[in-house]
Amino acid sequence: MASLFRELSLGQSKRESTPPPLKPPQLSIMPSKPAITTTDLDSPLGKLGTQLTESDLRSTAYEIFVAVCRTSSGKPLTYIPNSSNSDSPTNHSTHSPNSPALQRSLTSAAASKMKKALGLKSPGSGSKKSPGSGSGSGSGQGKVRRALTVGELMRTQMRVSETLDSRIRRALLRIAAGQVGRRIESVVLPLELLQQLKLSDFTDQQEYEVWQKRTMKVLEAGLLLHPRVPLDKSNPTSQRLRQIIHGAMDRPIETGKNNESMQVLRSAIMSLANRSDGSLSEICHWADGIPLNLRLYEMLLQACFDVNDETSVIDEIDELMEHIKKTWTVLGMNQMLHNLCFTWVLFHRFVATGQVETDLLDAADGQLAEVAKDAKTTKDPQYSKILSSTLSSILGWAEKRLLAYHDTFDSGNVEMMQGIVSLGVSAAKILAEDISKEYRRKRKVEVDVARTTIDTYIRSSLRTAFAQRMEKADSSRRASKNQPNPLPVLAILAKDVGDLAVNEKQVFSPILKRWHPFSAGVAVATLHACYGNEIKQFISGIVELTPDAVQVLRAADKLEKDLVQIAVEDSVDSDDGGKAIIREMPPYEAEAAIANLVKAWIKARLDRLKEWVDRNLQQEVWNPQANQDGYAPSAVEVLRIIDETLDAYFQLPIPMHPALLPDLMAGLDRCLQYYATKAKSGCGSRNTYVPTMPALTRCTTESKFAWKKKEKSPNTPKRNSQVATMNGDNPFGVPQVCVRINTLHRIRSELDVLEKRIITHLRNSESAHAEDFSNGLARKFELTPAACIEGVQQLSEAVAYKIVFHDLSHVLWDGLYVGEPSSSRIEPFIQEVERNLLIISNTIHERVRTRVVTDIMRASFDGFLIVLLAGGPSRAFTRQDSQIIEDDFKSLKDLFWANGDGLPTELIDKFSTTVRSILPLFRTDTESLVERFRRLTLETYGSNARSKLPLPPTSGQWNPTDPNTLLRMLCYRNDEAASRFLKKTYNLPKKL
Repeated sequence: MASLFRELSLGQSKRESTPPPLKPPQLSIMPSKPAITTTDLDSPLGKLGTQLTESDLRSTAYEIFVAVCRTSSGKPLTYIPNSSNSDSPTNHSTHSPNSPALQRSLTSAAASKMKKALGLKSPGSGSKKSPGSGSGSGSGQGKVRRALTVGELMRTQMRVSETLDSRIRRALLRIAAGQVGRRIESVVLPLELLQQLKLSDFTDQQEYEVWQKRTMKVLEAGLLLHPRVPLDKSNPTSQRLRQIIHGAMDRPIETGKNNESMQVLRSAIMSLANRSDGSLSEICHWADGIPLNLRLYEMLLQACFDVNDETSVIDEIDELMEHIKKTWTVLGMNQMLHNLCFTWVLFHRFVATGQVETDLLDAADGQLAEVAKDAKTTKDPQYSKILSSTLSSILGWAEKRLLAYHDTFDSGNVEMMQGIVSLGVSAAKILAEDISKEYRRKRKVEVDVARTTIDTYIRSSLRTAFAQRMEKADSSRRASKNQPNPLPVLAILAKDVGDLAVNEKQVFSPILKRWHPFSAGVAVATLHACYGNEIKQFISGIVELTPDAVQVLRAADKLEKDLVQIAVEDSVDSDDGGKAIIREMPPYEAEAAIANLVKAWIKARLDRLKEWVDRNLQQEVWNPQANQDGYAPSAVEVLRIIDETLDAYFQLPIPMHPALLPDLMAGLDRCLQYYATKAKSGCGSRNTYVPTMPALTRCTTESKFAWKKKEKSPNTPKRNSQVATMNGDNPFGVPQVCVRINTLHRIRSELDVLEKRIITHLRNSESAHAEDFSNGLARKFELTPAACIEGVQQLSEAVAYKIVFHDLSHVLWDGLYVGEPSSSRIEPFIQEVERNLLIISNTIHERVRTRVVTDIMRASFDGFLIVLLAGGPSRAFTRQDSQIIEDDFKSLKDLFWANGDGLPTELIDKFSTTVRSILPLFRTDTESLVERFRRLTLETYGSNARSKLPLPPTSGQWNPTDPNTLLRMLCYRNDEAASRFLKKTYNLPKKL
């Protein structure tokens, strides 16, 4: 990087004391290497009302400089290096090695006060040297060199030829000779030059005329267009001068001392120049009006830059600046205007030379600090106007880069950004302070200008960067539309925005944090809002769960978490812990949107499944031959659909499988429960088939022999109308009910398989955690197992009691012990039961076979007791029949024991307990039965039963200690004593 200042080393200057020879001798300004590029910056110091070129202004500025410094500009520079290769007689003659001047140059070679004040670095020993240096060639040729004077340095810096310099100095000598004792500020320099310089002082007529026209334009600008003291347009002197100047543009005027036209010109000029501005000083006001004075001073300040390296300030700047400041009196300048102009010159040079030398930028920023101090101490409206114009220009240039700093800077040039931000913030603060002066009393809250400005830059630049990323993402999507599974635009954008946020945090936020402590937080909040506008619009348009939708929402969720994390980290030291920034980031609710889509997907699946269950159950015939396992095809299908639904669910590209699994499980559970409930509906229950107890009657010995064996009692209990329709091949027949039982058992056993498969899915799920496995309820069927167990139990009892009380009623209710017990025994019933057991064993699944057989045994025992204790008037027993009854019951038990191949003995004994406790009552004599009945009735009913024994109600729970059971024993006892007791006590009839 080129260095700003030329530091004199012990080597010699690259240039001789005289400038390079001019190519065309008639030119006044020396050509130089064009290092300054064109810029889009207009000078904020003001536009001149006449056509004065940069060269015109530079020449005029040099004339003023030479005029005010003519007594000192020939003085040798004190900034002189010790040149080892120089044997210049000037050096040796002027300063001995131990002279004070040389000692000073040696000790201050790198100690320019202005350079230090501006924080500028010095170049290395191998860099180019400034015009005041000795020879740096090191060639050893031993050419004679001498140190430059301030005047010679300025001439070289302003690219003025020796011819022009000589002409100006000759004119100044003539002026001094004619006006001894007059100070230069009391002289109108262009007027005096017009008077003193003749055609003979120039190369030719053309050069003379060009010079005269330029001089007249300067007078016009200083006295008529931009005067220090405001000019009345009707002033006759100004009108006369304007006519003279305009005439001189067409024909050169005669400038002889005694020439009448010259005297008229002098009179008009001096009349206007001597107008007082209110001060007591005798100063001619011809170059001190704004903006002419500022533009001329700008030309002088530009001479501080090395003509050979436009990015560097010469090392002799301290001495040169000291002489430049001597022009303040003529130009009407002061320290405040100097600070403002110098700030602009430094800044403009940085911009014009390609924005490569950050030292220039830092120097301008440092000088701006002085301007800030000045702005607080003055109320001068003219200064405020120039200040506002200059700072607005600087700020405008900076903001063009900073309002979209992502387009301007990157990790390679981010250091320059720091300088530009500092410059922009400083300018904004001074402008804000200047604007607010008159309103300061009204301001209740101090605005942090720096923070507000940086906030604006961040938000503006990131919005621009976001729009660019969005356009890029759209282009990427279009470019990949023919590729398999192209990424959705918003998914691409989410990744790009995430990368942008990380880059912001790493590259830009460390710089911007100097002015805004939570710059990264503001950045991510801005990106969050930009992407939020897009994602919310996207979410509002989603109607179903698609891979693209899930991909976008997951990308949005990840982006939001990353942005919030950056904001939280950036705001850890804030007073509110980052709450203000987080409030700027309302959640995208991407996870909630995914969850809602998944729930809608689950509901749609479950609705279809329930419709399928309804439709197929209506068509199901429960055919035992439908498959070899003996369960319904509809069950196979519903289990397959559930399995497919679970597979499809875990294949959804979502991050919340465990979280939403309970919703799916609950729905599937309800569907299976519904299937189980429907599968058992219409099949009845135990109470559906148990007959109604007939009214109690008493027996007589005469009636016993009047009945025929197969005679049906006219009072046979009526059965449920539903039961009457249940015959062989209908959906509620015994084989069909067995298929229903098998089906519910199959569903129950498959639940474990499904639950294990769910665990496997969970283990393969990216979002599963340890607690998802420990919480078993989330992956278990809760309703279906109980529904299946209850259904199997209900159907098993129903089929058992249907067989015993409905299908075999002709051999049990209508045949067993009707008439004479010895001639109507249990064998036909046993045969029919055995036939049904064979059918069941071939149909029912072995895992539930024992239960069904047990229920048939229990129903058979219940039927046997009902025949004995509630068989109606067609049955009557004597004490002698007890042996027949006991033998028949033993045969019935043997049927289920099946010589050890049937039910376990313990199970048979358990369910035969009641029958075995009742059978001894058939051996008991009538008197004992009556006595026991009286005693138990009195114990049950107390003293109320002494006058008349109450009729005990039928409980249905047969027991030898139950009064109703004993009463029934007496009702069916074929005995005179029993009949008399019943007649006397309850007046029971002999028949219904």
